[in-house]
Amino acid sequence: MIGLVVKNTGSWYQVKTNSGDLIECKMKGNLRLKAIRSTNPIAVGDFVNIELNADGIGMISDICERKNYIVRRSSNLSKQSHILAANLDLVALIVTINYPETSTVFIDRFLASAEAYRVPACLIFNKTDLYSEDENNYLEALKTLYNSLNYPVFKISAIKLTNMNELTSFFKDKTTLISGNSGVGKSTLINSIAPHSMAKTGEISSYHNKGMHTTTFSEMFELKDGGAVIDTPGIKGFGTIDMEKEEISHYFKEIFAISKQCRFSNCTHVHEPGCAVLEATNHHQISTSRYQSYISMLSDCDSGKYR
Repeated sequence: MIGLVVKNTGSWYQVKTNSGDLIECKMKGNLRLKAIRSTNPIAVGDFVNIELNADGIGMISDICERKNYIVRRSSNLSKQSHILAANLDLVALIVTINYPETSTVFIDRFLASAEAYRVPACLIFNKTDLYSEDENNYLEALKTLYNSLNYPVFKISAIKLTNMNELTSFFKDKTTLISGNSGVGKSTLINSIAPHSMAKTGEISSYHNKGMHTTTFSEMFELKDGGAVIDTPGIKGFGTIDMEKEEISHYFKEIFAISKQCRFSNCTHVHEPGCAVLEATNHHQISTSRYQSYISMLSDCDSGKYR
């Protein structure tokens, strides 16, 4: 029988069948996922074939073909990837200007990963009720930047339920991965739009104003008006994975568009004469923060470093 993986605890999977039953499943020992080296071969959002054993436990024997997936580099010191979710209509990154601060490098790495795996992306700026005038001005500048790149941007306060209707309308009938640094209010947001989720919420650590991890596994929650959201553990960074150095500029929309005017077809946009990207950056046609994020990802490829 075929079912949808709605929860992944690392060794066990909860699979929802077409009849609505939830079956606790394990992966068959001989199951291997083709084409991608991953620390978690089965992800929330996967459709899988299961066989029930005598104890009523489901054994996952096969994974149906995915329409897409999105990965980040595994948090351990391997070169493997970690699949965040599969079969997505949207990925949404929750961003906070403060409490804690989300860096533009993190935002851009996330968006580049979404571009690489061909998953539409949006940004959700949370905790708008807490910001100072300067912080709100900075938020507006970022909103203008990412809107100009055709990324939908939402400004909300999940705890005050500010501007939530616009967001829930956008999520309607979509399967959406919600991600973000620890402490940005991801679980609070999910609890507000999927009340039966009971996602755990955590405090902000005073140390470096960082969030403390509260979600330890991935889980899908249905939305009352149609669609679903996938909650994932808070992540600290997006290291490059499965990206060739020459491809990284393709995942920055504005850099890719302007790069066609470069003198050399293999231009890295770092030092070459006649580089249209460098010229555009110098003339503020490409934002400095976006260019710096691009350089950061190039540096990862050069050094083998990841975050």
